[in-house]
Amino acid sequence: MTVIRSTLLALFMILLTPVYALVATLSFFLPAMTRYHIIATWADCVLWVLKYVVGIRYRVVGRDNLPQVPAVFLSKHQSAWETIGLQQILPPLSFVLKRELLRIPFFGWGLAQFSCIAIDRAAGRDALDQVVEQGRRRLSDGFSVIVFPEGTRVSIGSKKRYKPGGAWLAQHTGAPVVPIAHNAGEFWKKNAFLKTPGEITVSIGPAIATEGLSAAEINARAEDWIEAEMHRLFPHHYAKA
Repeated sequence: MTVIRSTLLALFMILLTPVYALVATLSFFLPAMTRYHIIATWADCVLWVLKYVVGIRYRVVGRDNLPQVPAVFLSKHQSAWETIGLQQILPPLSFVLKRELLRIPFFGWGLAQFSCIAIDRAAGRDALDQVVEQGRRRLSDGFSVIVFPEGTRVSIGSKKRYKPGGAWLAQHTGAPVVPIAHNAGEFWKKNAFLKTPGEITVSIGPAIATEGLSAAEINARAEDWIEAEMHRLFPHHYAKA
């Protein structure tokens, strides 16, 4: 049954994504926030299939921690689910992504209309400047910015070094930082075709006021909260550690 459900999800996404890529590309003349709300219905469709076909649902802890102003969200990254699910859970988002993705025909053109922050990861310090320059504009336009500080998907029970991009943006703009922990990788594993039914828990932490803090201090506070929350909510991930 898991194979059948996962296959249906894959077919659905293969059929749906080109349609939305075309719609997104043709929406270039609309205001950024209007484009976002149109394109984000793709995530709503996928999450509906995940819930009612695959059996993956989610619950949110700490929703009252969401600030009333645009923020920088720093999230654990375990699978593709959070790039979809967080669009429904959080206020309008601007994702930080590799600039090369925008060059993919149709998909990249549509992605460019999603008000993302596209950076050249090989640019070193200049990449941080790109995040600040574009991120400042997104925040002023009413978008929050989401960053996966580990930089890549990490298997459950593991962690990588937290990179400073999101914290650097928060330091230079004064935006609050909101840490997020979750266990999406438990049901949608890294690079796995098969998805297993279950309930994902997304925990939203208290906002970190960034005024007067260095990027390193902001990053450390977010990392400490995320990793402690991961161990608190999902101790079975670390049982063999």
